[in-house]
Amino acid sequence: MESSISQTEENYLKAIYKIQERASKPASTNAIAAAMSTSAASVTDMIKRLSEKDLVNYERYRGVTMTKDGQRIATTLIRKHRLWEVFLVEKLDFSWDEVHDIAEQLEHIQSAELIERLDEYLEFPRFDPHGDPIPDADGVFTHRKQVLLGEMSANEVGVIVGVQDHTSDFLQYLDRMELTLGTEIKLLEKYAYDDSVKILLSNDKEIVISKKVSQHLFIQKEFLEK
Repeated sequence: MESSISQTEENYLKAIYKIQERASKPASTNAIAAAMSTSAASVTDMIKRLSEKDLVNYERYRGVTMTKDGQRIATTLIRKHRLWEVFLVEKLDFSWDEVHDIAEQLEHIQSAELIERLDEYLEFPRFDPHGDPIPDADGVFTHRKQVLLGEMSANEVGVIVGVQDHTSDFLQYLDRMELTLGTEIKLLEKYAYDDSVKILLSNDKEIVISKKVSQHLFIQKEFLEK
């Protein structure tokens, strides 16, 4: 099946999958267009092609959903992308803000044997360098309890385990602020005026971060709660 699918079609399937995953409802044409940085007309043409290949279902005014074949292709792409990101960071010493674009290219390699050997070589990682779950060969994701930092209350503690924003600017900002994965934090205060928050790092450093940042950091509270 995958060999008859172009890279552009693969990218659309992955985008549709992620939109559905976030919104828990069919993906709209406008949402797909925004994700792919293209026009609604181009999306309509592509949806027709994918529908003819039985990879998506489209209902006018209701949106696009994945078929089982479409979902399988999308999760396989996500699996390859995230495994390559682990490889680039852990084995080639790339930083977490450098790997996305490279992995976008590597994810289209079709060799299933290569990916299974890569997974074994990396000792079967469950999460990528940004904290996103890596699906296994059957497309099953590992889920964990996590909340956004902005959803926490004062005096709650936890560990940074993921990010929602994968842009280089955001990840470089987190590096400068020492807010990388594995960092222990305690929320000291929330400011009603602009929803910014003051947090305490494990090195006793206090910093104030904006609402925008706190809405893109995932925290696992179970590690440190008492």
